[in-house]
Amino acid sequence: MDSIDKLLAELQTEYKEVQPQQQQSKSATAKSFIPASPKSASFMDNLLAEVKADFAEEDAAIELKRQQELEQEQIRQEQLKAKQLEALKVEAKKWLAKVDPLSSEGLWFERFAESYSSKLEAAIEYLRNNE
Repeated sequence: MDSIDKLLAELQTEYKEVQPQQQQSKSATAKSFIPASPKSASFMDNLLAEVKADFAEEDAAIELKRQQELEQEQIRQEQLKAKQLEALKVEAKKWLAKVDPLSSEGLWFERFAESYSSKLEAAIEYLRNNE
């Protein structure tokens, strides 16, 4: 029995030595997950602020590009309208040159043109409405 008691005592001693070492390693592991100091919190705040600023800058760039595209489209539309008006002026001049002022259409047009500042303007409006 004496040998069994010795073995039991040895095992208990070994167990007691191993157990404190495990507890120390567990507490060291737990500490590594806890933020080290307020320094790291301010670092995270700075990092977050930087990311927010990057997103804001990117959003501003996208909005600027959208505005520029919108302005370009408006300019293009205005240029297209101006071209169409010029083409209509040419057509109106041709129509005025060939219309017989004594025909029913010519007489009607004379009355129609009275409310306009010029016959060309009246012809443009007339052709625009008859397209």
